[in-house]
Amino acid sequence: MQLEIMKSKIHRARVTEANLNYIGSITIDADLADAAGLYANEKVAVVNITNGERIETYVIKGERGSGKIGINGAAAHKFSVNDLVIIMAYAHMSPEEALTFKPKVIFPDSDTNKLLT
Repeated sequence: MQLEIMKSKIHRARVTEANLNYIGSITIDADLADAAGLYANEKVAVVNITNGERIETYVIKGERGSGKIGINGAAAHKFSVNDLVIIMAYAHMSPEEALTFKPKVIFPDSDTNKLLT
């Protein structure tokens, strides 16, 4: 049996851009993506804390150090600049692996999206 376990989470980042005219995805500052263990093109769930919306999309790494969290394409109808979001990725693993697995969870500054040290 394989379980789907949360492997990565960026908790309470702020949307900096909502771009309807871009092919769908979420652009995430490369510093944040790397810190959370997210890969380019990896599937993620994005939960909008502000309004309760939830989408699935894939990661595009944005400019390092920019603090960018950009919601692209049709999802921009459901997310606005300054909304707070949680971004999560999952991995399949055996129950034995899941017992000892530790996800990467980061808590950026919600005003700047910069990593807190």
